[in-house]
Amino acid sequence: MTKVKKTVISTPEAKEILEKIDIEKADQIQKRTLDYVTKFSKTTPEKAKEIREKLVKECSLTDEEATELVNIMPKSIGETRVFTSGWKKLLPTEDIEKILKILSEA
Repeated sequence: MTKVKKTVISTPEAKEILEKIDIEKADQIQKRTLDYVTKFSKTTPEKAKEIREKLVKECSLTDEEATELVNIMPKSIGETRVFTSGWKKLLPTEDIEKILKILSEA
């Protein structure tokens, strides 16, 4: 039995992967997903990886949390709180300000 490795990737990284597929041979889900990631990618795949790594290292976020923030790219403390409110931890305002500073580098 082959073991499948799961990896969390950002929207820009998914776009990069899907752009390599021959669109003529892509199934409906791949086409719709490519359309979505094209519309909603907010940075380059390289920058997304760099920002995600920085968020994990400097802000003590999980890879999943950092990826969620990279996908959304919130611009304010209030907007960030909306997305982080579902997490099982409360982020102090200083941490959110640090996150926003890192995200602004995109």
